Amino acid sequence: MDVSYLQNTRSPFRPPLHYPLRSDSRVSISFGKTSKNVNSYSVCRKMCLASNSDTMVAGKVNKERKSSGISGSKNDEEYGDLKSWMHSNGLLSCKVVLKERSSHDSNHRPIHYVAASEDLQEGDVAFSVPNSLVVTLERVLGNETIAELLTTNKLSELACLALYLMYEKKQGKKSFWYPYIRELDRQRGRGQLAVESPLLWSETELNYLTGSPTKAEVLERAEGIKREYNELDTVWFMAGSLFQQYPYDIPTEAFPFEIFKQAFVAVQSCVVHLQKVSLARRFALVPLGPPLLSYRSNCKAMLTSVDGAVQLVVDRPYKTEDPIVVWCGPQPNSKLLINYGFVDEDNSYDRMVIEAALNTEDPQYQDKRMAAQRNGKLSVQFFHVYVGKEREAVLDMLPYLRLGYVSDPSDMQSVLSSQGPICPVSPCMERAVLDQLASYFETRLAGYPTTLVEDEALLADCNLNPKRRVATQLVRLEKKILNACLQGTVDLINQLPDHSVSPCPAPYAPSLK
Repeated sequence: MDVSYLQNTRSPFRPPLHYPLRSDSRVSISFGKTSKNVNSYSVCRKMCLASNSDTMVAGKVNKERKSSGISGSKNDEEYGDLKSWMHSNGLLSCKVVLKERSSHDSNHRPIHYVAASEDLQEGDVAFSVPNSLVVTLERVLGNETIAELLTTNKLSELACLALYLMYEKKQGKKSFWYPYIRELDRQRGRGQLAVESPLLWSETELNYLTGSPTKAEVLERAEGIKREYNELDTVWFMAGSLFQQYPYDIPTEAFPFEIFKQAFVAVQSCVVHLQKVSLARRFALVPLGPPLLSYRSNCKAMLTSVDGAVQLVVDRPYKTEDPIVVWCGPQPNSKLLINYGFVDEDNSYDRMVIEAALNTEDPQYQDKRMAAQRNGKLSVQFFHVYVGKEREAVLDMLPYLRLGYVSDPSDMQSVLSSQGPICPVSPCMERAVLDQLASYFETRLAGYPTTLVEDEALLADCNLNPKRRVATQLVRLEKKILNACLQGTVDLINQLPDHSVSPCPAPYAPSLK
């Protein structure tokens, strides 16, 4: 189940990979407000992990105090559960069942998750969903309009899928997809950790991310969703044959922006990116897939397209009733939070980005740009700092920064005539470069309103607001990366042979962001 780590080549916020739905009315896929009790840290975290993976809700389902959209209907049992609907429409024998996990908010119904119905071994097929039960753009729009839509440079696959499900939801129980939409409603866009994407947080809640570059990413993604909304009517007119079955207004008149945004974020958190399929089928909504499956960064099991179906082959043994997990792709925690509403503290793909840029006012800017390009770098270069490899990232940045500090034209000519990223390095230049790096990391850390110690104290509170919890988990991990970078830089300063040397002046030093 490859995830949304793809490059966005078309839409300003190319879909991540798996995505959920929500709505405040009968019109879109519903997602309620987040619960109020999430795992706490350390001891609390262990308690929560047990709860998140093992706790079953016995007896009848808690009713929501307010029913949103289709979910919560008194006649739900009349239509059977999701798995029964799938079996009646072509799902063959599978080795999973739907279990319930209690919500952290008593106002919300328990959420469902996929668990093993029997003991499984690595390599077993947990389930195989026929293509007739999979929602793709091929099914939604038809081949004749796909190519044109995907070259408009305005609409993403997610927007089209969200619009389709919103219109289907308007049909209520007449829709073929009613049981699946009802299940998405029940999840309320929370995923298995019961927290919505920050795209649906209030301004006050977004302040939990102060100091983190993720906050700006959330705002940028939200602007992208708004631009997509403004182009929704394009789908209506380009795929008129599809929408003739819906006796409703054009999209922007039928659905307010907030409703579309909720549906978009919901789709974003449960959509699956299939490999080795046609363009029209690469983004798919798969019943029994996310958000009913839990994501794990250290898992390699993915949903794949095989012989007219989408199947899941497990990558580890499972005992009966164990929750089934899948890979979320090589995504950093910032993307996991935005796309799926969770942070993985064991995420080996976690990283931060540092932007370095040569000074365009430097008289030798063109020569430095040429030298940088010859060594695989750009005049504006993004350095990825991976967790556990912070020292390597610092060492990777040093040649680029040293280049920016070269001031003597003869030294610059020496650089241009040399092979490899070689710059004349004087003791005062090296001290200046390292001081700039250390100052940068200190400034980044000072931008967070809390310290690591304060973060640990917050996470130890079992009653911490769930959104505050995941935000604190994220910024805490970011600070750990930045602290490791700072420590690596300080170590290099301490290794300099002469600490009495003052940093040389650098009127055209590179910038760091």
